[in-house]
Amino acid sequence: MKWGKVGKIFDPRDHHLPNRCVEFAQSPQTLVLADRVRVYFSTRERDEVGKYLSHVTYVDYSLDMSAIIGLSSETVLPLGNLGCFDEHGIFPINVLHDGNRVLAYTTGWNRKVSVSADASIGLAISHDEGKTFVRPGPGPLLTASLNEPFMVADAFVKKYDDTYYMWYIFGTEWKKFPDYPEPDRIYKIAQATSKDGITWSRNGIKIIADKLNTDECQALPTVLFVGDRYHMYFCYRQAYDFRKNSDRSYRLGYAHSHDLITWTREDHLSGIDVSSSGWDSEMLCYPHIFESNGNVYMLYNGNEFGKFGFGLAKLEH
Repeated sequence: MKWGKVGKIFDPRDHHLPNRCVEFAQSPQTLVLADRVRVYFSTRERDEVGKYLSHVTYVDYSLDMSAIIGLSSETVLPLGNLGCFDEHGIFPINVLHDGNRVLAYTTGWNRKVSVSADASIGLAISHDEGKTFVRPGPGPLLTASLNEPFMVADAFVKKYDDTYYMWYIFGTEWKKFPDYPEPDRIYKIAQATSKDGITWSRNGIKIIADKLNTDECQALPTVLFVGDRYHMYFCYRQAYDFRKNSDRSYRLGYAHSHDLITWTREDHLSGIDVSSSGWDSEMLCYPHIFESNGNVYMLYNGNEFGKFGFGLAKLEH
């Protein structure tokens, strides 16, 4: 795989976003329509006590990703009600055409006391080509279980033949590290299957090998069938000291599979890395690969976890 970087194509500071949001355009993910590519992302506002709330919005691009042709001016999906799993934010959201509707798999998060946050995967449905979504119920679709104790999140769903496949993450441990007073979470990538996109079968087994160490954190898988195999991109990092230390922050990982069961990790074949300078020189994170107008593209975030926008790369080989 060889990617050619187009550059940063969206900066939230250059646009008027709904919900008083002024920073972050995280985890860009697409819904390819007949005349445009709708790119959903999570942005943030400050609440009355100065803490972040994450909201979903979207920007529309031409099919060749060369121009912005629209921007959401309304709330795509309101935050959850008091005490719900998505009370404090939705980040990320993954969307899928399913007949005459669009399914959205959300990651809803809420604040905790002993640790910073927890998350679960939710469901929302759109009947207006993804302009707005409605929850079928207030609770999560997938949440903590016997072998996945917390942080069930980052769902990415594709349908192959008559089976829906979900790649997602689950937390394995909150861990305290020397010289760092706050605990950090460790999470891995797993896979689930479904016949209707709503009821899922999962086993809590990680499917991607660790590269850094057993505390490696893996996040936001995205999968596409190109050539003769399935390709997965994801981001990974050290478990602590990753926010300001570029050497320990997110990079993009790569794995491939012929059968959607066994995945071989070969990061050296990813074809993309941090730049020598600029907006994506310190980290690469939250990738999303998709097809449009006969091309394969990747959207991704750079420095500071997407605080200043997202960029685009195009598959060259």
